[in-house]
Parts: sequence; C-alpha cells; structure tokens
Amino acid sequence: MTTPFLSSCDWAKADNLRGFVNSEDAPQAEAPLELWGKIEQAGTIIGKTTPYSNIDAAGIKATADSDGYFVFGFDRDAPKTATITITTPDGHTKSRTFNVAKKKYKVVAIYGLPPATVNPPQNLLDKIDKDQAVKQEGLSSRDDGIRGYLQQFEVPVKNYVISSPWGAQRSLNGNPLQPHYGVDLAAPAGTPIYAPADGKIVIAQSGMLIEGGMVAIDHGQGLISMYLHQKKIMVQVGQMVKKGEKIGEIGKEGRATGPHLCWRMRWRGRQLDPMEMVGKQQEIQAD
Repeated sequence: MTTPFLSSCDWAKADNLRGFVNSEDAPQAEAPLELWGKIEQAGTIIGKTTPYSNIDAAGIKATADSDGYFVFGFDRDAPKTATITITTPDGHTKSRTFNVAKKKYKVVAIYGLPPATVNPPQNLLDKIDKDQAVKQEGLSSRDDGIRGYLQQFEVPVKNYVISSPWGAQRSLNGNPLQPHYGVDLAAPAGTPIYAPADGKIVIAQSGMLIEGGMVAIDHGQGLISMYLHQKKIMVQVGQMVKKGEKIGEIGKEGRATGPHLCWRMRWRGRQLDPMEMVGKQQEIQAD
C-alpha cells in the first residue's frame, strides 16, 4: 500500500462513500462514485468505485483496481463538458457530466536554441525516429499494480524558478510550434531530481535529440511523469522507485538554452499539468 494521496480524514470519507450500501434491503440502482481533484483542462482526477468496475473517462476506457481506485485526466484543450461513466462487474452504472473549466495559456517566444533541435536536418531524422520508438514503448506502460498516483505528489526539484509555464503556446527560434506540454523548473546544472511519488521507471535514456537525458515514471494505470534535459540519469528501466528517491540531475541537454528540468505528465495520451498533482486534492461534490 502506498503512502495515502489523501488525508486521513479523506480516507475515512473514501471508505464510507456516498452510494455504498451495506444493507441487503437497500436499493442498489447505480454504481458508487467518489472523485477528488479539479475538473479543469489539464487536470488529474482520482476516483473510487466498486472494485474492477469499467471506467469510461470522457471517451478513454480504464478499469478500477482491486480496491476500486482509478485515475484519469483531461487534456490541455479538453471540451467544455465531460461525461464519466462507471459500470460495475454486476452491471450497475452511474454517469456524471461535468463542466470542464477552461485554462488560460501564455504565449512564449524562445530564441537561442540549437538549430538542429528546432528544424532537424535530414541526417538526424533516423535519430529522431529511434528516440520516438523509445518514448512510445515507455509511454504505453499500463501497470495497474502500482498506486503511486494515490500519493500527494511533490515537486521533483527542491529549489527552482519556473522559467516557462505548463501549456504555453511556443515560438522557438521564430518558428511557431505546438504547445509546451511541460513546466520548466530552472536550477543549476547538477541539481538533484527526485521522484515525486512511487512508481516504475519506464524510460531512462540519455542523448535524445530533443529531450536530452530523459526519465519517465509510471505511477499506475497509465499516469506517467517525465523528466527531460538531464545531464545524469541514476535509474534504469524496470526499476521501482519510492517518493523522494533521487533519479538524476538537472542539465541542459537536448533542446534547451540553459540548465532546467522540463517536468511533464500524461495519462493514456492526454497531456496533463503535473503541478496539479502537488498538494492535497479536493473532493468533487455531487451535482
């Protein structure tokens, strides 16, 4: 069992959820459902329901674990509404539709990047393909036996300055590119990077063209955090890490103008803001 993501009071609530029934005579018309987090673009949600229930999280399907816990997230540009549907093993269902809060994203222009990392020449395309294959394999991890996502996450760097916010629309060396799906934490080269929560290492690759030294951690059920531009990697693929364990050191490898950590997170292809997992999650009240 991992360190509780929720406070002791919240765990007490979670063990006596609205909708759970103990009496054989009580009605059982729908599945129980309790959620914590923020219903907003790039937000991550923790849920609890009947064990092994099927989850439809606004179009992506998942399964609750043996205690009924699950995780999902909303993409950077998620639509205005989202419907979550739970179907228990015995066929009971519950659907809730939420208004998804819209987030504002900054526009950021960055100059001075290595030109080959912005407009790669033909001779580097094979390198990019190899890097992409490593990322695809690692980011496809779906280890349902890990429960790091239930922990209260910590920022992976102790002292830092946010040099670029998550989700910013970027122009690199004057070229408009896709949004920045990470938050940049600037700190001196060699600054330790720590695992923000328990998990399994699914990527530990140095020398990537864009990412430099990159580590990725599966926190369970496809919630994966990523750590880019490292000068030193101190873990290997398949290794289990605990919250607070050192995984590497900050560098300026790959597409970077100076030493920093680009911290990213995604759930089954959806891009999430990892800072939303830092601090205690709030219970989402029933409509």
